[in-house]
Amino acid sequence: MNQVIPCVLMRAGTSRGPFFLREWLPADDVARDEALIGAIGASDLLQVDGVGGGSTLTSKVAIVSKSKEPGCDVDYLFAQVGVGQRSVDTRPNCGNMLSGVAPFAIEQGLVRAQDGETVVRVFNVNTRSRIDVTVQTPGGRVTYEGETGIDGVAGTAAPVRLNFLDAWGAVTGSLFPTGRRIDTFGGLAVTCIDAAMPLVILRASELGLTGRETPAVLDADRALLDRIESIRLAAGEAMGMGDVSGSVVPKPVIASEGDDADSVTSRYFTPRRCHASHAVTGAIGVATAFALPGTVISGASHRGGTRGISVLHPQGRIDVEVTVEGTGDGASVQRAALVRTARKILQGDLHIPSYVYSRHVEGDRPMKRLIAPAVAAAVLAASAPLAMAFPDKTITIVVPTAAGGGNDAMARTIAQRLGALLGQTVIVDNRAGANGAIACEYVARATPDGHTLVFGYIGTHAMNPALQKLRYDPVADFAPIGLVGYSPTLMVANNTVPVKDVKDLVAQLKAKPDKYTYASAGNGTAPHYAAELFKLSTGVVMLGAPYKGAAPAISDTIGGQTQFMFPSLFTALPHVKSGKLRAFAIAGPARSPLLPDVPTLKEAGVSGVEVQQWYGFFAPAKTPKAVVDQLNKALNQVLAEKDIVKRMEDHGATVESSTPEQFGALVKGEIVKWKAVVQQAKLTVE
Repeated sequence: MNQVIPCVLMRAGTSRGPFFLREWLPADDVARDEALIGAIGASDLLQVDGVGGGSTLTSKVAIVSKSKEPGCDVDYLFAQVGVGQRSVDTRPNCGNMLSGVAPFAIEQGLVRAQDGETVVRVFNVNTRSRIDVTVQTPGGRVTYEGETGIDGVAGTAAPVRLNFLDAWGAVTGSLFPTGRRIDTFGGLAVTCIDAAMPLVILRASELGLTGRETPAVLDADRALLDRIESIRLAAGEAMGMGDVSGSVVPKPVIASEGDDADSVTSRYFTPRRCHASHAVTGAIGVATAFALPGTVISGASHRGGTRGISVLHPQGRIDVEVTVEGTGDGASVQRAALVRTARKILQGDLHIPSYVYSRHVEGDRPMKRLIAPAVAAAVLAASAPLAMAFPDKTITIVVPTAAGGGNDAMARTIAQRLGALLGQTVIVDNRAGANGAIACEYVARATPDGHTLVFGYIGTHAMNPALQKLRYDPVADFAPIGLVGYSPTLMVANNTVPVKDVKDLVAQLKAKPDKYTYASAGNGTAPHYAAELFKLSTGVVMLGAPYKGAAPAISDTIGGQTQFMFPSLFTALPHVKSGKLRAFAIAGPARSPLLPDVPTLKEAGVSGVEVQQWYGFFAPAKTPKAVVDQLNKALNQVLAEKDIVKRMEDHGATVESSTPEQFGALVKGEIVKWKAVVQQAKLTVE
C-alpha cells in the first residue's frame, strides 16, 4: 500500500523541492531515504512518478525539526536526491533550500513569529554550521509577497536574508583543507576551499575558456567534463575527504574576471553538469576566495571590513556581503550574508508508492533489518524496481559511414548534447561498409531497449533498399526516433580539372567518354544516385568509383584520384570554403544562401537531378514506445538549441525535427520515390 505523509512543496531561491518535518518521515534513516526517493520520483530521469522536475535543482529535500543544538531554533538537514538513480546524499548543503527553512518552520509552529521581522537561527546538520535567517512576518504571520527579485526566478517576493555565521571549514575542519591557498592538480593551479561548501576552483583561462560560456556549451564538452572530474577526485583526496567519486562534493568551479573590481564570474558544477544559475553556498565559497589574498581568483582589492561582492552566473548575479578581518595570510572572512526569496507552492498529503521500499511489511509492523550506514547506498541500488529507468547505461549511436564525413560530424554534434540531456554517456561507433548495410543490420538485431541507435539517412533507409535486396528491412526492422534535417547535394570537382562549368564538362565527356571519374560514398548512396541521374539526364559516360563512405571519397577527389563527386552540401562546404574543392552546381531545387554564386544544375542546363539528402535516428523495432518518445523529446530539444542550429546551418544543413510517426511516414514515401527512380534510370548495383 502507498504511504501517505504530509508535505509542503516550496520554491526556495533558485531550487525547488518538498519540505518535511522530521517526524513526518520514517524514523529509520534507510526507510527515510527510500521515502525521499519515492517522493521525488528519482528512479527515472523525468521523475514522472514524483514531485521532482528532472533536474538536480528540483530534486532537493529539506528536513526540519526542533533544534537540539544550544542557541539554535531549528535543525535543517538537506538531502540531494538522484535524477534517474535511486540515491540520497546528505553530505552537501544547499543555501537555496535554506531560504525556505525559516518560513516553513514558523508556519509549522516550531518558531514563534514576531511582528515585522523574525530571525530564526538555523543549525545546518550537514555542515554543522549556524545561519541566521531573517523572514518578513508582518502581524506575526509569514508573508511571501514582496518586491525583491533574484536572478533565475520570475517575479518578485519577500526578501529572506541569510547570514552565515561559521560556515568556514565546516565540512573539512579548515578553510583551506590542503593547508595551501593554491595547489596543482593535472597541471592546473586550483584553490581548494571549504566555505559553506567545499569547492575546487579553477581558472577559466587555464582551461582555454573565457569563463562566460553557457552551461549548454560546457556540458557538451565531454573532454572538459572528464578533465574537471579527474581534478575534482584528486582534490577531494588532498582535502582529506577520501574517495569522492561517489559524492557530489567537493564542487568544481570555473572562475574568471568579473565586470568590475567587486565582481567575479563563476560557472558552478553539480559536479558533473554546469549549474543553470549558481548555488548559494557555492557563491559564499567563491566570494570568500575572491575576498582573500593568495587564491587563484583573488581580487585586486583585499581591503578589510564589510564589502559587497557580486558572483556573476549564467542567469545573472548573486550579491554577497562579506566581512573580512586581518591582512595577508592572516586575513579571514568572519561572516557572509545575502538575500534570497521563497514561495510556498502547495501543502497537502504526499503518497509514497510501496515499490520504493526494500523492506517487507508484516501487518502494520515493519520487519527489522540490521544494516550499516556504509552499505545503505548498495541496499538502495539493489532494491531498484525490475523495470529499470531509461537510460541506465551508455548509449551507442552507430554511424554507417567512416569517421570524418558529414554524417559522422552531424551525429557527433548531436551526441554531445544528447548525453547531457539524457544523463548518460553517448558514444559514436562508426561501422562503414556495404553502403551502410553493416551498420543497419547490426542495429536492427540489437536489443530493443533504446541504448543502441543508428544515424540513418536517405542512403541507408531509402536509396540502397530501393536499389537492392538487403538483409534488413528499412521499415519493419526499425523504430523511427526522429528527423534531424536536410542537406542538398553539391556537384564538386578537383581544383586541377580543366573544366570551366557544367556545360563544358558535358561537352568534354561527349567528345571523350569516360574521360573523368566520379567518386561516391558507395552504390545506393545519394552521391551515387546523383551522379547516375546526371549521366542519364545528359547522356554522357563517366566511370564511378564507390568508396566506404563520403570521407574517403571526398579525400580522393581532393587528392585527384577521382575528379568529380556529388556529396551533401554539409560534407562538401568546408572543403569548398578552404579552396580544396570547386563547386560546380547544386543538385537541388534552389541555390544555397551559403554559395549564392553557384547555380543549380537546372540553371546550368541539366534537368531531373534533384537529390535532397535527409538524416535521422532509428532504434531497433520493438523498442518500447515510452523510450522512443523520450529519445524523440531529447533529440528535438537538441535540435531547438540555437548553437546546434547555427552549427549545422553554417555547414549547409537545414534543421527540421519531427515526431516518430512523421519520420516513419517520410521513410515510407522516400522508398516508393527512389524505387521509381531505379526503374526509370535502370540503375543496378554494378
